[in-house]
Amino acid sequence: MFESAVDVRQRLREARYLCSDEMATVVFLADQMGKPLLVEGPAGVGKTELSKALAEALDTKLIRLQCYEGLDEAKALYEWEYAKQMLYVQVLRDRFSQMLADTGTLDEAFDRVAQEEDLFFSERFLLPRPLLRAITSDKRVVLLIDEVDKTDPEFEAFLLEVLSDFQVSIPEVGTIAARTQPLVVLTSNQARDLSDALRRRCLHLFIDFPTLDRELDVVRVRVPEVAEDLAEQVVAFVHEARRMALRKQPGVSETLDWARALALLNVNSLGEAEVARTLGAIIKNEGDADRTRQSIPRLLRGMDRRLDEWKGNGPSFNSGQSHGPSLN
Repeated sequence: MFESAVDVRQRLREARYLCSDEMATVVFLADQMGKPLLVEGPAGVGKTELSKALAEALDTKLIRLQCYEGLDEAKALYEWEYAKQMLYVQVLRDRFSQMLADTGTLDEAFDRVAQEEDLFFSERFLLPRPLLRAITSDKRVVLLIDEVDKTDPEFEAFLLEVLSDFQVSIPEVGTIAARTQPLVVLTSNQARDLSDALRRRCLHLFIDFPTLDRELDVVRVRVPEVAEDLAEQVVAFVHEARRMALRKQPGVSETLDWARALALLNVNSLGEAEVARTLGAIIKNEGDADRTRQSIPRLLRGMDRRLDEWKGNGPSFNSGQSHGPSLN
């Protein structure tokens, strides 16, 4: 467990994840209080990466449940290994024949088989999925329930029950309680509103796009091979692009990918040609790409103005986000 909010910041920094005092405090409280942490914000701002960094900082395993429309209990909790059950039946076929040899009717045979059915619905044939793996782990783990807003309300209600008691009931086996309570992180891109019940169960953290200063720090930490001047241009250009009406705004992950790509191409400074040929690193939608490509000269001019004002203490572009991400 973390010792303090300061400890959270330091250990996440060692895991190459930068966070603010507010973020560190919320993470510390979730850890100490044993409450799930609900992290919301736009795609690509570092929500998923926070869970990875927490697992690294706590020297434990990350178990991830990727949510999607139609996800049900069986895929999230457990399944029976029917193929393995059938294999055992085939191997023990002769033994079953001997066991049923003295039965005179079908009812007697069914009753005899029923006496042994618990053998085939035991933990030997249970295939644990992420939720069950997390609560049956001997060592405390970080459980990431990623993009919970993509699931149906019915699954959300089931999830709430599991997170309330950290135990599950399997009809054929019984109730399985958590050996160690995992540190639970739920992420949401706010595709739909989550229930009040789930929100009350969690501590809440909102991560927005980072300020220019913070995003530049992220690039320095995660892509140290990129030159300082180029890193500044990359971040400033991305901030200008986010002001456009794009279907998918570039996130921090796209900023990092672009910085790495430019470093690999030995680019020293951004110009129209350099941006045009590497645009696919930050813009991932065809319509967005067309609009951005037509706006490259304007975006470059905005980038220069943004950097001049940032370096010259002019009007600040760094207001509005008090606890940005960090890495994704």
